Amino acid sequence: MREILGRRRGLLSRRNGGKPRRNDERPELIGAALTFATEWQWPVLPGVAPDPQGRARCACPDPECTVPGAHPFDPGLLAATTDARMVRWWWANRPSAPIVLATGGKAPCAVSLPALAASRALALLDRRGMRLGPVIAAPHRWALLVKPYSMEQLGELLYAKDFVPGSLRFHGEGGYLALPPSETGQGAVRWERAPLPGSAAPWVPDVEAVVDAVVDALTRTGVSAPEL
Repeated sequence: MREILGRRRGLLSRRNGGKPRRNDERPELIGAALTFATEWQWPVLPGVAPDPQGRARCACPDPECTVPGAHPFDPGLLAATTDARMVRWWWANRPSAPIVLATGGKAPCAVSLPALAASRALALLDRRGMRLGPVIAAPHRWALLVKPYSMEQLGELLYAKDFVPGSLRFHGEGGYLALPPSETGQGAVRWERAPLPGSAAPWVPDVEAVVDAVVDALTRTGVSAPEL
């Protein structure tokens, strides 16, 4: 990933004629957005930036926004694209905007859970030798990327289970997720498990395998109800 972003930074610097950038420009954001969109074919769009008057608040019109800075607003989610020209135009005009992935379709979906529960679950899955794809960490929640799934597939999966923690969230078709290295009102978004460097889209597991493993791990690690 760092190698990819490095190539992007060098290209953008040459196109800029070697001129120094303004302090508010974030070349790593536009570089990452271009990698996601053009090399991995993940549709992205800019998210709402945190409110400059208070980063814990969102710049959207909702005063009670629960995901400040980490969601689309203008443009809306349907505008997500893999077109390089559109991505460049968006981040040229909004250089610090978070990168939002439109989940589902041909793009990955995700299963997210509270950060503490996620760290314990991942530690147990590592000891078991389970293969996971990229994991995105925000200050309060972590998201495990999975293969695209339908709502029918998810419904059947959850119906077959005796217990599913209410804290699990599913980012499927019509959903969204902030991608690294975004800065949101809740803090920085980073890779807990980064994709391997390269031009191909990262491998991600099936949602069934991840849900089965995470639910079992949470049960075995004894995560308490407040942490769920």
